[in-house]
Amino acid sequence: MPRPRLEITYCTQCRWLLRAGWTAQELLTSFPGDLGEVALVPGVGGVFTVRLDDDVLWDRGEQGGFPELSRLKQLVRDRVAPDRSLGHTDRAAT
Repeated sequence: MPRPRLEITYCTQCRWLLRAGWTAQELLTSFPGDLGEVALVPGVGGVFTVRLDDDVLWDRGEQGGFPELSRLKQLVRDRVAPDRSLGHTDRAAT
């Protein structure tokens, strides 16, 4: 079974490439064997969207800002490795 594709669409006008790259790096570090691909997709108009396959995990326009990394890791984990503990990230959420 193919591993899921995570896609981060970021606004080039807003210069959010570094934020998108850092987010991708953190997710790849947390889920090295669970993600098949992490793609950075340039966009415009203030977009910052994180998708896992066809599911939107985070949309800056809808949620009103950027995701906290710990929350984003939990959203990804819940879909790709639901039984895995995120250690201190999980403890901080309780």
